[in-house]
Amino acid sequence: MKTTELSALTDEQLVHHELNQQRELAGHQLRHATGKLENNSLLGKARKAIARAQTEIRRRERVGGVIQGGLRSRHLGSYTPTALGAVAEAGGGFLKSMLDANQGAE
Repeated sequence: MKTTELSALTDEQLVHHELNQQRELAGHQLRHATGKLENNSLLGKARKAIARAQTEIRRRERVGGVIQGGLRSRHLGSYTPTALGAVAEAGGGFLKSMLDANQGAE
């Protein structure tokens, strides 16, 4: 997402976007470590997307007079990862969902 698109999001959407980007980066790192990541530039792109989101979050915190990390802690409880929900019911976790996604890509 571009910076202008990030600034149009609500605080909650912005925090959820950052958390989704962090999950995506973790998935890329796992696939990279196992040799399944075909495009290594995805790692850098994910890191930059996280940095853009964190920059916008910090800007909003400073403008609103909120302590650093305040927005994230305020909206962290409402975050529910979509891919993890179905796997958690089946008795798995984050790594299981990443491994299942890798096997589907083969």
